[in-house]
Amino acid sequence: MLWEAFKLALLSVRRNVLRSILTLLGIVIGVGAVIAMVTIGNGTTQRVTEDLSKLGSNLLIVQPGRNTFGPGGAGQENRSFDDRTLAKLRAELTGVRAIAPSATRAATLIYGALNFATTVTGTDSEFFAAQDWSFAQGRPFTDGEVKSGSAVCIIGKSVEDALFTPDSGLGKRMRVGTISCDVIGVLASKGQGAFGNDQDNTVVMPLRTYQRRLAGNTRIPTIYISAATAEDIPAVTASTEQILREVRRVGPDKDDTFTVRDMSQIISTMTSTSTLLTGLLSAVAGVSLLVGGIGIMNIMLVSVTERTREIGIRLAIGALERQVLTQFLVEALVLALLGGVIGIMLGLALAGAAGYFLAIPFAPSLSIIVLAFLFSGAIGLGFGFFPARRAARLDPIEALRHE
Repeated sequence: MLWEAFKLALLSVRRNVLRSILTLLGIVIGVGAVIAMVTIGNGTTQRVTEDLSKLGSNLLIVQPGRNTFGPGGAGQENRSFDDRTLAKLRAELTGVRAIAPSATRAATLIYGALNFATTVTGTDSEFFAAQDWSFAQGRPFTDGEVKSGSAVCIIGKSVEDALFTPDSGLGKRMRVGTISCDVIGVLASKGQGAFGNDQDNTVVMPLRTYQRRLAGNTRIPTIYISAATAEDIPAVTASTEQILREVRRVGPDKDDTFTVRDMSQIISTMTSTSTLLTGLLSAVAGVSLLVGGIGIMNIMLVSVTERTREIGIRLAIGALERQVLTQFLVEALVLALLGGVIGIMLGLALAGAAGYFLAIPFAPSLSIIVLAFLFSGAIGLGFGFFPARRAARLDPIEALRHE
């Protein structure tokens, strides 16, 4: 019986192709939009997670002040770290892989007739371990170069490409701002960062060199701490906070004058934000499914009116009400599922195109695809029930009189 109802449904769709296509549009648009939004959202989340993880594994970022994103004041609570703070952290922290100071500013590089705008970071050799930087060529700083403030530097791949291509930058001498330095290493490429920045557009030099000859001060705005394992992060965070409160003389009843950020928490926050936005956009797109369901109900009511005499003949020769009900329910279900399948293919195609142009991974969710397919079927059954029941309850005599 179901198979016969299915064949009759397909015959009805073929008989009214244009009307069926117009009926499907709401379901197609709704399912396609939901699939596209979720797939693009998953790809964006995956891209952000990958980019943030490039900054370093098990990484803690320590900065002065309670809100380092806004303009900081010159008060006690926002004063930068110093060598004493760094030395105490290195002496007392356990369960860490690397502890690296970092001070950054913009500068212009000059080599021959070429110049290039970049970001210069003053730090030491532990910086590369903390941020998982590997070397394409050359070596990190020696302890002697760090302590003496030697005029040496390590460049990123973008800097090498801009100033030294087709040659290697290793061993060359260039000017960074007002000082000349020898290139002793070239970092392996990391590509674009989570915030759209080019991570390879960087120059790294010894902290003392940076402080004396570029910044003109001894401030350390950021300290990177890489825990040995993910399990060590809570203990390292607690110990760091305790040490910093002691060094900065923060009383027991006072708030911290610094911020310790766990990179995994940052990733989690950005992921949850992306998921929330994707969910909201998908919910808005899902309204189209309801519109599509109303369209199906409208067309099925029209179909019942057009086929009243046919329904009357079937009932008069012995067809049961449930058989007529099943026929129209199956017809509504076929329309909705057909729209769901087309919508899924459209959504995946749109997500694939968006992923190509936005350079994000193509990350479809099988569970969402199955859910969208089942939901489109539920929409067909739900909105097709009233027209089907109306057809099943027609009086055969009145139906046969219908013109």
